[in-house]
Amino acid sequence: MPSITDFDEKAKTWDSDPVKIARAFAMAEGIRNHLPSSSQLVGLEYGCGTGLLSFALLPHFKEITLADSSAGMLAVLVEKIAATGVTKMKPVMLNLESDPLPAEKYDVIYTAMTLHHVADADKLLYDFYAILDSPGHLCIVDLDSEDGSFHGSDFTGHKGFDRDELRRKAQEAGFRNIHFTTIFQITKGEGPGQTDFPLFLMVAEKI
Repeated sequence: MPSITDFDEKAKTWDSDPVKIARAFAMAEGIRNHLPSSSQLVGLEYGCGTGLLSFALLPHFKEITLADSSAGMLAVLVEKIAATGVTKMKPVMLNLESDPLPAEKYDVIYTAMTLHHVADADKLLYDFYAILDSPGHLCIVDLDSEDGSFHGSDFTGHKGFDRDELRRKAQEAGFRNIHFTTIFQITKGEGPGQTDFPLFLMVAEKI
């Protein structure tokens, strides 16, 4: 599994990858379609990286807390916030695998390509449920089940997720009205070795 140091090193060039930019816009469009029609939403992006997704979603929120465990990613994010003059983004260092839950409650929690890096994904679903306001929405973008070739043989995280299994886990954590859509596709390799990896968007409600 990539270490925090790996993400720190990748942070400075993260936004220069056109695939990551296209992915962020596709995810933002999918999430927007499921947000309540309100300009007063308070959001949390968990595993925010450099904030590509949250910048795309910014017009739909009153305030967004952007949480990550990589100091390098957050440093780039802080520079971007300062450069744009945005006042409703709050970057925080947070790792729910080891840190206490935030005291704040959120109307919407969203996380993209983060869950498969989290060892105890089941616990994270319970944590999300605990810090969501009621009613609230959880939006998760991640990999469908794959054979491990997305990250390679050294990766020790999850090899994507089976949608039905993740739905069951989310229901156990308390979520309702759970549905999935395919939101993006990442292509890796060339020629005969080319492989497509679909990404799902799971939307779930806390009632």
